[in-house]
Amino acid sequence: MRFFKSVNVDWIGKKNIFLGISVGLMVASVVSVVARGGLRYGVDFSGGTLVYVKFKENPPLDAIRAALKQKGLGESTIQRFGLESDREVIISLDQTATTRGQELDHGQSGIADTLNLSFRPADAGSKLDLNNLGAVRLEAALAGIPQLSQILQKPGQPAVMAPVPALTKALIDYRNSHGGLFRSFEELKTLGITEEVSALLRDRFYLGEFAVIKTEIVGAKIGKALQRQAASAALYALGGMLVYIGWRFKGAVYGTAAVIAVFHDVLITVGFFSFFNKEISLTVIAALLTLVGYSTNDTIVVFDRIRENLKLLRREPLVSVVNKSINQTLSRTILTSGLTFLTVLSLYLFGGEVINGFAFALVIGIIIGSYSSIAIASPLVVMWYDYRGKKKSLAKAASF
Repeated sequence: MRFFKSVNVDWIGKKNIFLGISVGLMVASVVSVVARGGLRYGVDFSGGTLVYVKFKENPPLDAIRAALKQKGLGESTIQRFGLESDREVIISLDQTATTRGQELDHGQSGIADTLNLSFRPADAGSKLDLNNLGAVRLEAALAGIPQLSQILQKPGQPAVMAPVPALTKALIDYRNSHGGLFRSFEELKTLGITEEVSALLRDRFYLGEFAVIKTEIVGAKIGKALQRQAASAALYALGGMLVYIGWRFKGAVYGTAAVIAVFHDVLITVGFFSFFNKEISLTVIAALLTLVGYSTNDTIVVFDRIRENLKLLRREPLVSVVNKSINQTLSRTILTSGLTFLTVLSLYLFGGEVINGFAFALVIGIIIGSYSSIAIASPLVVMWYDYRGKKKSLAKAASF
């Protein structure tokens, strides 16, 4: 399948226009990053708190944002997590936000108190949320019910109910094994809890609309280490590409041109993250490394055709050979890049918040990567050989 049967575009003749566009985008990217005081790193790199929250119904993201905003945490990132049927979200609080609200560092109870600003039922009164009490607080609350203690001390009570620590463990274990929350007090019957005890629990507790199922704290030192590792991964990838292409094409000029083109792609893609103030996370780094491989593969296809045509068209000048090579591979580039672009565009539009950054990086990267394979890498090779030819001519002229 070919989009174009005969293409005769003078790509090399327009190299100054292409290079001007690329230089402009790279300068704009650097200026944007500097003007914003650096990139906006996610919790993975900057440190902070990750809170996993499960809801009874579909998570109302606007209500979650409202609750966090009341606590001065409006800049927190909220992402859906897992399958839609799981009804889970991740709340990412950066290091600054965590410091401002130190109660969040206490984990489950602090996040529950924050979200309860929007989700606590109006008729809950002074009751405690059975879905968001840890073992220590739940045991203390149960021990504080005199009637319950008296009932549990009666002989013949089920083992799950006597004493208070046993009842606490039974409630926690059941909650953890059933998605992290109780949906109704009727579930207590499956534990062998009597109606009398269940009535006392209803008087003291209510069942919240959500449960904090896990809290993770990422330290700033770990974040800095991840930044260094991410930068190292990118540099190793570029170095590996340079060595491989230099070996494949029997010369450093092709490898150098490919690496410059990939560096150009990554810099501009990161620049778009700065333009739109998007967060750099580990998934974005994965997308950038994917882009390194994808863009290099496109470039190698063009270089391979140039190498073949140099053998077949020995009498033609290099500029003509390169133009023909790019034109011959243009249909292939449009097919492969176009289909991949449609796929990642679908992920960006419909994939949800969790992979939004990953998809955005690939949407921009595939466009820039396809452009650089045609308009940057190949012209750089031509410019190098032109420079070397002029240098040899000057040296020959100087010898006479």
